[in-house]
Amino acid sequence: MNGSPVGAPVLRIRDLQAFYGESHVLHGIDLEVEEGQVVTLLGRNGSGRTSTLKAILGLVGRRTGSIQVRGQETLSMAPHRIARLGVGYCPEERGIFASLSTEENLLLLPRTGDAGLSVEEIYAMFPNLLERRKSQGTRLSGGEQQMLAMARILRTGATILLLDEITEGLAPVIVQALGRVVRQLKDRGYTIVLVEQNFRFAAPLADRHHLLEHGRVVDTIEAGQLAGRMESLQEFLGV
Repeated sequence: MNGSPVGAPVLRIRDLQAFYGESHVLHGIDLEVEEGQVVTLLGRNGSGRTSTLKAILGLVGRRTGSIQVRGQETLSMAPHRIARLGVGYCPEERGIFASLSTEENLLLLPRTGDAGLSVEEIYAMFPNLLERRKSQGTRLSGGEQQMLAMARILRTGATILLLDEITEGLAPVIVQALGRVVRQLKDRGYTIVLVEQNFRFAAPLADRHHLLEHGRVVDTIEAGQLAGRMESLQEFLGV
């Protein structure tokens, strides 16, 4: 992927504060993600993981601090302008249009960049969607809906992917398929920020794990440190 100065993080967040109305949900998030990396945001419910993803795309009430995407400050940008910088968000609720077919859902969103995958590339990556391309959104399984939600983002040209709980409630065979897709995307140079409760899914994919508590990053674990930190990590996550 391209667009970032050599050696610069593709995503740089400094002292990010975020608010929903009067509710102060993020209290100074600091993190950096380099191009082609997969990082996780780990923590218990209410720790600020999903709010961090929404804040990156400008989907919270108010933000202060700094969020740079490919070197551009985005704090004052509207969400549609941030999306045009190549940022794609896959929310937990998926947002599939029930009355449209799989392929109609796939073609609905406009392209925001030149890196969008073709329909043929999408179907090669998600063979389940090829089989179900004429099926209405209401007839897709939860796993197929999740695949479609990810596929739509890849069609738009997004190369920085914010993925929120993509494995929640899905059968193990679908979780394995999504893991293969994330690995393919990483191999292609996509940058991925993953909010994920299923640590067994996330651990082998991520370069780094950021631990969140009360709207702050309280610890960071590199992939190479993971084996020696598992006991404390499990205690932190309450598993």
